[in-house]
Amino acid sequence: MQHAETSTLDRRAPAADLALVRRALARDPAAFRTIMQTYNRRLFRIARSIVRSDSEAEDAVQEGYMRAFAHLEGFRGDASLATWLTRRAPLAIDIDPERAAASAEIIPFPAPPSDDPERAMAQREILKLVEEATLKLPDAFRTVFMMRVVEGMSIEDTAEALDIRPETVKTRLHRARQMMREQLDRKLGPVLLDAFPFAGRRCERVTASVLHRLGFPDAK
Repeated sequence: MQHAETSTLDRRAPAADLALVRRALARDPAAFRTIMQTYNRRLFRIARSIVRSDSEAEDAVQEGYMRAFAHLEGFRGDASLATWLTRRAPLAIDIDPERAAASAEIIPFPAPPSDDPERAMAQREILKLVEEATLKLPDAFRTVFMMRVVEGMSIEDTAEALDIRPETVKTRLHRARQMMREQLDRKLGPVLLDAFPFAGRRCERVTASVLHRLGFPDAK
């Protein structure tokens, strides 16, 4: 019990969170804008892991913000604003599992920028496989995976947001990773055949360099 109390105290909201909430309670529109711009991506991704549809996730986040802002005076700083919002925004939305499954889409993970078209294509293909594998996780595992791995939330914050024990977070994440690994092992084989692509700009650059060293600088 002492450990749990210490953990909660260690995770109290920083002064910046408290100041931002005070500004919002004073009806400062800039404060609301700052809160939403800071946490939109996290809340959208978590909502997306639950409803599995972009449009439904956007609606969930918007409605969740309205619920959270309506009870903003209840923010006491016992946890960070991120954790408080995560628990009250997208997770507060009533989900219709059948409707969510029927309209399932791919969770949008941003692809890393690349000036190599072939490498960028390979990266996008791998990201697509990860997104598809994430969607196939059972709901409870998918949400924990999204919070811990994609958004980098701590075990304690994830447990508090989902109202479960930290040990349960660890167990679900371990199982989610196992399931992801099994799915990706089956699908990555064909994609890996195209890994480390050697075409496009890289191919042209190496070819031109070798031709130049061979004494054919103007060879086409």
